[in-house]
Amino acid sequence: MPVSSLRVLSLIPPMTQLNTPYPSTAYLTGFLRSRGVAAFQEDLALALVLKLFSSEGMATLREHVRRIPMRQRTDCMMQFDISYERYAATVDAVIGFLQGRDATLSYRIAGRNYLPEGPRFASLDVYVDPDDPDGGDPLAWAFGALGTQDRARHLATLYLNDIADVLREAVDPRFEFVRYAESLALSQPTFEPLAKALAAEPNWVDDTLAALAREAVEKHQPQLVLISVPFPGAVYAAFRIAQTIKRHRPDIKICLGGGYVNTELRELAEPRVFDYFDYVTLDDGEKPLLALMEHLEGKRGVSRLARTFLRQDGAVRYVNLQEADVPFSEVGTPTWDGLPIDRYLSLLDMLNPMHRLWSDGRWNKLTIAHGCYWKKCSFCDVTLDYISRYETASAELLVDRIEAIIAETGQTGFHFVDEAAPPKMLKALAEELLRRKVSISWWGNIRFEKSFTPELAQLLAESGCIAISGGLEVASDRLLKLMKKGVSVEQVARVTHGFAEAGACSS
Repeated sequence: MPVSSLRVLSLIPPMTQLNTPYPSTAYLTGFLRSRGVAAFQEDLALALVLKLFSSEGMATLREHVRRIPMRQRTDCMMQFDISYERYAATVDAVIGFLQGRDATLSYRIAGRNYLPEGPRFASLDVYVDPDDPDGGDPLAWAFGALGTQDRARHLATLYLNDIADVLREAVDPRFEFVRYAESLALSQPTFEPLAKALAAEPNWVDDTLAALAREAVEKHQPQLVLISVPFPGAVYAAFRIAQTIKRHRPDIKICLGGGYVNTELRELAEPRVFDYFDYVTLDDGEKPLLALMEHLEGKRGVSRLARTFLRQDGAVRYVNLQEADVPFSEVGTPTWDGLPIDRYLSLLDMLNPMHRLWSDGRWNKLTIAHGCYWKKCSFCDVTLDYISRYETASAELLVDRIEAIIAETGQTGFHFVDEAAPPKMLKALAEELLRRKVSISWWGNIRFEKSFTPELAQLLAESGCIAISGGLEVASDRLLKLMKKGVSVEQVARVTHGFAEAGACSS
């Protein structure tokens, strides 16, 4: 028996990532389906970019540029208008190339005579050797003579950034691929700036997003919509989506959650938030969601909700009936079903081998353990549930999930998204992967602690580890001790050296 007969739609708002789905909806959708619920998901961040950055989008963008008086046009706008025909003729092909659907186009892009080159390409000049009489190859240091694919993806990324600059200057000054309208949500003392932005006349970007939200609702016919906001740069769009749904389908209940909510809205007291959302939940979504669905079906009173804000009699009320959370071992396997995993864009804007992983390639996201096993860093809010409640699952169950995800997506790249992956669990996972001969490539975040010996680094590399990252806020043992990091500079150097020797890059 399913736990609920409601149809639930989870949405990823702009902007999160373009190379891979943000995992929150995959986690919740997988969990709900494991309980028999009709659950669906859509990535409106990717959908918005694919609408804007298309041949049709270029035509609309040109119309906006030409509405601006000539004397007010920036260099970006002028260059785009002059080269419009080339942008319109190449944008769909470039998107297809970045989606991995047309690898041979790399030769034309890398040749530097296919794409129009705007101001973003000026950054390449810094790589030119002034002593080379021919000017040299500005990207030879990064890609050498044979790195055609990567070179082309870097140039294609600059090309998209040029178009984004025009869109920002001619249509929406808040537009960014990641930090979209971030200033409206980042450290704002009141709701007023966001409220004014939402009350303003919608622009082309707003209208496009609204149309996509309506299409998603029409397609899935949900009774409950979940909108996950991981970063400040997704807040404005999340509210725009909720605003659209409220106007066109006021019968649908809308719930807001996600990383931004968990850190920035724990003291929520602004009633106007509930003009857009019916509920706001904190921390892991599984338990609050189960309680909310029971409430919406009349099986649970409002006083028995879990970690949930709502508005009653014009005031914000927080309800948190103390019940056990869903154990980490029972949250189910994330699913990407419903997300267009073949349409994500593998961008290459950072040439650093470690940093590029954040925007390059489509990674299956998975969590090794819930919470942090250290919980001592003085700058970290260790009272938050996603840090304080440390739980693990068996290595056998984790590899079961990995195999299920590979079977669904056809892709073997994994990003383990733990705040700090525990060395004991990583060792057990590596041994289980090797025992079952499951071949994957993976990377994740760790604490540079002494448990990561050269022997463990070698084992992890043999299991598929290609890179690790970790935080070192300051290169001072005295300050690290005051921060209660539990590591020293020498120890960090020793750990990173061990991973480098094993063939995994670190940052």
